[in-house]
Amino acid sequence: MTTFRNPDKNGYYGEFGGAFVPEMLYPNVAELQEKYIQIIESKEFQIEFQDLLKNYVGRATPLYFAKNLSEKFQTQVYLKREDLNHTGAHKINNALGQALLAKKLGKKRIIAETGAGQHGVATATACALLGLECIVYMGEIDIARQAPNVGRMKLLGATIIPATSGSKTLKDAVNEALRDWINNASTTHYIIGSVVGPHPFPDLVARFQSVISEEIKWQLNEKIGRENPDYVIACVGGGSNAAGTFYHFVDEADVKIIAAEAGGFGVESGKSAATTYLGTTGVLHGSKSLVMQTDDGQVIEPHSISAGLDYPGIGPFHANLYTQKRAEFYSITDDEALKSAFEFTKLEGIIPALETAHALTILEKKTFKKEDVVVICLSGRGDKDLETYLNNF
Repeated sequence: MTTFRNPDKNGYYGEFGGAFVPEMLYPNVAELQEKYIQIIESKEFQIEFQDLLKNYVGRATPLYFAKNLSEKFQTQVYLKREDLNHTGAHKINNALGQALLAKKLGKKRIIAETGAGQHGVATATACALLGLECIVYMGEIDIARQAPNVGRMKLLGATIIPATSGSKTLKDAVNEALRDWINNASTTHYIIGSVVGPHPFPDLVARFQSVISEEIKWQLNEKIGRENPDYVIACVGGGSNAAGTFYHFVDEADVKIIAAEAGGFGVESGKSAATTYLGTTGVLHGSKSLVMQTDDGQVIEPHSISAGLDYPGIGPFHANLYTQKRAEFYSITDDEALKSAFEFTKLEGIIPALETAHALTILEKKTFKKEDVVVICLSGRGDKDLETYLNNF
């Protein structure tokens, strides 16, 4: 049977993945590849990690039947409430896991990149808890549009370093973080926030986020007597919440998988981040995947109203799902996401993150049957996006 869930021993999902790293980083990446599974699957690690997920993060997050949304779209909609985690998004699942892993590897200094700021906040939180030094790289533009999260990171003791090159967004923050890692390889662990980067990061992040789909299965079974929904839906930038939401369903043929990408001003506008529509095979930030690039391999600047989806690539896990036609990908424009966010807030009394609003728009795009069970990952809450919402209200 084809397995979509795990990469091969070289870190490939089908034709995508691998580890393309500078020589200086090779020892770090090789050490991770050699030790990550052994450490994170050990009894000692799991006892500590599961305790933190339950008593610190607040898991399990509810699987909520959205009555009003279900009525409007004439189907059965369940929301996986990752917005209720400590720090307000799914990012804490991976940040805590990797911070614990770093400690086991003897690394005392943590670096991270962040776009929307949620991963930065989660990493700063994990570092504060575990007594680790924390440096967060963030694009200058994202620092301006995600000011509340920048404030939270500073309060938590993190040092914020602005990325001032290129588009001054997520891609450039990753570039700066990688440079730092090369210069401080022996003391530093890089907590990558999404299912991107060199092997083993896509697999490592997907494993830590897989708690989302693990919980969906038993929660759905409790509610309706079956583990598998008809559809699972999530937004995809690099793709960590989506990888976690899809993880335990990708090898279940009866579950349909839908991903929502950031269409920006529209896929033909030149201002978009819809990688599956616009991308071609290339290497970005250490792995082979689909990348928005020119014919000669220069990265095309992405655009999305949502800082967390403003990335010119997609993780190899998702690139494989797309090319193998295991998942359906939709491109959602800025305007469509805003409209969905406003309507959803009034309908369900929940303000979603702008990233999540892209996933919610799928309900407008696709017709579901009345009896279909549709699970949408509510990846984060909208506090960080209030200024954008109010400016467009």
